[in-house]
Amino acid sequence: MLAAIQAKGGKIKPTHLMYKANLSYTQLCGYLDELVEKEFVREAASEKNTNNSYIIITEKGDKFAQKLQEMRQFERAFGF
Repeated sequence: MLAAIQAKGGKIKPTHLMYKANLSYTQLCGYLDELVEKEFVREAASEKNTNNSYIIITEKGDKFAQKLQEMRQFERAFGF
């Protein structure tokens, strides 16, 4: 989910995230609650329309996603 948010420039609508991460609405809500609790993402209302919201990756979430990607590259490089 964090990678999908990063790919969209750090900000994505919940519905788009649901499709990008191939999740059901129930799964999305559960995972988002956990990510918000861990301060990896935050929810923000749209500036133009308060009915629309966005999921925004935080600096902490961005760093975590980068470290995870580095670990995966290390894993592939050494065949783990």
